[in-house]
Order: sequence, then C-alpha cells, then structure tokens
Amino acid sequence: MQNVKKLVNQSTVKLPKTQLFIDGKWRAAQSGKTFETNNPATGEMITKIAEAGEADIDLAARAARRAFEGGAWPGTRASERKAYLHKIAELIRTHQEELAQLEMLDAGKPIANTRAIDIPASAGAFDYYAEWADKITGETVPVDPNYFSYTLREPLGVIGAITPWNFPLCMASQKIAPALAMGNTVVLKPAEQTPLTALRLAELIAKAGVPEGVVNVLPGIGECAGAALVRHPEVDGISFTGEYRTGQEIMKNAAATLKRLHFELGGKSPNIIFADADLEAAAEFACDGIFFNQGEVCCSGSRLFVDEKIKKPFTEALLEKAKSWQPGNPANPKTGMGAIVSEDQFKKVMSYIDIGKKEGAKLLLDGRAAAKSKGYFIGPTIFDGVKNNMRLAQEEIFGPVLAQIAFKNFDAVIREANHTFYGLAAAVWTRDVQKAHRAARALKAGVVWVNCYGEFDHAMPFGGYKMSGFGREGGRYAFDFYTQVKSVWMKL
Repeated sequence: MQNVKKLVNQSTVKLPKTQLFIDGKWRAAQSGKTFETNNPATGEMITKIAEAGEADIDLAARAARRAFEGGAWPGTRASERKAYLHKIAELIRTHQEELAQLEMLDAGKPIANTRAIDIPASAGAFDYYAEWADKITGETVPVDPNYFSYTLREPLGVIGAITPWNFPLCMASQKIAPALAMGNTVVLKPAEQTPLTALRLAELIAKAGVPEGVVNVLPGIGECAGAALVRHPEVDGISFTGEYRTGQEIMKNAAATLKRLHFELGGKSPNIIFADADLEAAAEFACDGIFFNQGEVCCSGSRLFVDEKIKKPFTEALLEKAKSWQPGNPANPKTGMGAIVSEDQFKKVMSYIDIGKKEGAKLLLDGRAAAKSKGYFIGPTIFDGVKNNMRLAQEEIFGPVLAQIAFKNFDAVIREANHTFYGLAAAVWTRDVQKAHRAARALKAGVVWVNCYGEFDHAMPFGGYKMSGFGREGGRYAFDFYTQVKSVWMKL
C-alpha cells in the first residue's frame, strides 16, 4: 500500500475534454464554474471539470428537443439507429484500455475489474440494444370489423439520465443505449464524483456520427444541474439510479410537469444460507456479494442470514475467504479491492463501523486498518451477532461492511429478510429445489439469485420492489419506460 500514489500516477491515459457536451459542441459552463474530480486512491485532484448550471441544462434540453422533433434524428430508420449503436460499441472496445484506466483513476476501482467487467459490459449494452431497434413493434387489435385498429410504439421524447458513481460508464450506457435504440434523445448528468468516462463516451458518440443534440453530457452538482434537468419542461422522462432520498426529491421536482420516472434506488439485500447449502461456495459468494467493487453495489448482499445449525463452520469458512479480499493499489492487476470513491463516502462507511460496535454487534473482521494508507481505503469488515432491527442491518452503507444474522427456520428468515423498506435483490443457498422456489416466491425483491450471487445479463430485467424503486432496466422491459403506446382507429 505504500506505493499506491506512485503506481496510480504511472497511468499515461489521456484525459477527455472537460467541458460540457451540448448540441454536438464542447462548451464552458455559462457561469464559468468548475469542480474537481479526484483520484480516490490518493485523494489528489485529477483535473477540473466544467460545472453545469441551470442555464446549461436549458441549452441542452432545448437542443435535445430540437434533435427529437426535427433534423436528422426523427427521420432515421431503425436499421440506421442499430448501426449507430453498434458503432459506439465498436469504439468503446477499440478504446477499452483507455476507458478502463479512466474508470480506475476516477472511481478507485481495481483495473482488473474495469478491464474485465465495466468496459465490456458498457460495450455490450450498446450491442444488445442495437438489436432491439427494429424489433419493438405495435400490433393490430381486432376489436370491431368496421374498424382497422392498431397500436404504435413511439419514443418517449427527451430523456434525462442521472447516473451514479459506482459503475459510471456501465450505468450511462445502460440508459443511453435503449433510449437511442427507440429514437429518443438524451441529456446525461453523470455523478459529479466520476464524470471522466461519461465525457469520453460523449467524444466516442460524436465520432460514431450520431447527429448533434441527440446525446448531451453535462457534469454538474446534483442539487443544481440534476434538479434543473428534472424540472425542465422539455424533458419527458427521468431515469435515475442512486439513493432513495434523491429519488424522493426527484419525484417532488417532477410533479409540476408530470414526467415519466424510472428509479433504481439501492437496497439492503438479504443473502440466505440454509443448513443444506454448499458452505464453501456460499462463503465464497457471500464475500463476493459484499466486497466486490468495495461494497459500492446497489444490490450487495449486505445482510447475511445464516442458519444457526451451521453458523460456526460457515463463519470459519467466511473469514477464511475474506482474507483474499484485501484493498490495494487499483492500478495493480492483482488487486481485488480498490478505494472508496470519495472522502465523504469513506467517512460514511467508517461511521457505520462505529455505529455497529455501539449497537452491540460483534466485530469479527475490522477493515479500518487499511485506512492508515493514503487515499480512501477500507478493508473487508464483518459483524456477527447483528439483530435485524439494528441500523447496521437496515440502512444502506454502500461499503464493504457485512452484517451476519442467525436464523432458526424458513418462515423466520423469510419474515426477517423482507423486514426492510428496500426490495432490490436477494439470494438463497440450498440444495432443496422446493425450498429454493418457495423462497424465491416469498422474497420481496426484484431479483432473486439461487446458489449464486450478482449474476447479470442485458437480456434480464433488473429493478426493485418497495423503496428500491420502480421500472426495470434490461431486456424488453426497459422499453416500458423509453416508449409510449398510441392507439389508432381507422373507420373502414
């Protein structure tokens, strides 16, 4: 860890343009304001970014409206939109190493993960949704022989996309790709902590030949730029991934214009280990489910429910597996855990470790020793003896902090697992197929993994129940947000 600064700064990646991308042009913020984006592994500034304000959002929203209503974009055929998306995917892959290093520098992620997961998944989103461009159709409806009745699937309009800092390029791609496939235009407000890959994506989208105004990228502070985007009358829908309190504010700000909303708002996901589970595999994936990406995952398995009959051997296996999850220099290809994204998030995670101790939970593994290094590092942290009503078990920490909770029987654990206002994900570990299906039906979550954790594919829907949001990303389900249905009646 002593050489973190030296190794991270050896990166020779070229930084993207740091202005606002509006109507196909790079512009300074009208206010002249900028903000810093920092390297979480060193705490040092990478560069300064133009800070979008309300006036800039207005320019971008109006540009997106013009592009949607006139010009080249409304006249594009589905096959042309497909070709644009495939070209963007190709450019992402061509610049994969550059993008992987940018993501590592800006978000503190291990370079091994950005190379193998973040960037390939981003390219995959554009390729996947490209193939849907000419496959979402309307239908004829035989309601009356005196009429020819049919439906049209039309684009929603101008999409405001607000993305989080934990998977910056992936989340931007996951929103932009289906929006463009259906013929919408986009104004993207990336998280202020991690704007670099979104800005580079804007450069690649322009290089792919996408017409001016179709995609606009405006880094800025959420309370200003994000709120202005939500309020703007030219924006038809907001797709937001982030914290539920921000989602509540977005709903308030969107009320005046009755925008369509899509939210993915985090979780406190239960990972349930029954006595008949494969304990080695369950322990391995329990670590993966909470320590991957430094625990900065909306569906991380932060509540670990363990059958009391196997609690001792399972805990031993869990602690043994956790040893391999040690934070280190994100630029080292062997590093499995990187740095927490920012000083504020670092302080939040550290405070929850103190809260867990004060609540009476037993600290089996303390990751605070990693915080002695330069940068925002926290190692694997495991609490035992957690009660489900503790803050440690109910509040989203968004860090590598695991709360282990013992249970006695099936009904008790399902009741406890569902006792949260979140409902994003859940997992079940058992060799009993009947028990697995019963649990999958009973758990109030948008995705349930059985004998695995954190599996994703662009073809599968992802989204939450309850305070984890509404709407789905993935597969054809995404188009429930990005399209609207028109009924047509023709008298014969």
